[in-house]
Amino acid sequence: MDCPDRPIVVRHRWQRVLVGSAALVAGAMILIVVAWQARWEFSRLPSPSLAVGTTIGRVTPLTPPPTVRGERRWPMAAAVVACGLMRVFLPEDFRVGGDSLTIGYCVVLLALLAVLIIGDPGRIDRQRPWLRATSLIIIALITLTNAISALRLMIGILVGAPFDSAQQLLWIGALIWATNVLTFALWYWDLDAGGAAARASGDDRHHKSFVFPEMTHSTFVPAGWYPQFVDYLSLSFNTALAFSPTDVSAIRRWAKVLMIIESLESLALGALVLARAVNILN
Repeated sequence: MDCPDRPIVVRHRWQRVLVGSAALVAGAMILIVVAWQARWEFSRLPSPSLAVGTTIGRVTPLTPPPTVRGERRWPMAAAVVACGLMRVFLPEDFRVGGDSLTIGYCVVLLALLAVLIIGDPGRIDRQRPWLRATSLIIIALITLTNAISALRLMIGILVGAPFDSAQQLLWIGALIWATNVLTFALWYWDLDAGGAAARASGDDRHHKSFVFPEMTHSTFVPAGWYPQFVDYLSLSFNTALAFSPTDVSAIRRWAKVLMIIESLESLALGALVLARAVNILN
């Protein structure tokens, strides 16, 4: 893989065009997600049932038993959109392909995300193989492109490729690191206990892979609590920053291996970027 042998220059004109276009599309997508979820949640509100009280002698409203509802789609959708936007901010030397391929990449992500929203509108509660496959394709695309960018950056640092400034190097490293955190959060979220829909339905066919503190301290959380995307984002962030488990324990081998990979990537990327930035400043 060739490394840049010239100073890395951000192409401001294309950057502005790409960022503006991506921001408009991302904003429109988020509005669609919010509006669609609000419509479906309003239509799914339960109507109270009535029963005649036998001891009091009057009509008494009965509260329906509490049910576990699927989690909202927008946190996962926001993470996917953020990964696409951060890709746009990277210099061309660290992106896969040129500007047209980057635009195509963002369009594909948004199209697949739209398929998920249309196939499972409102809260995530439908267990369909094609919905899981679509989620996995989205996460795999983000993983592949960000891994190539991280590899290019680390190889460029090791072979002494020139950078304009330490600030630019730190900015590139931060974008790749943040995308990496979101990517692993998506993997944890989609693979644990059969996915979001299976967790919401309490499907016992899928075993849990992580033990969250809320599971052992059930008196402090609502009945029927289960981990949602923000919980997996916290797990991913802590793993990338602390290089080890914090308050969440992995109890399946695949989860342990995935956390090891994230810790190694974060450690290698952070050490190389910070060391080279200090070298440039000195």
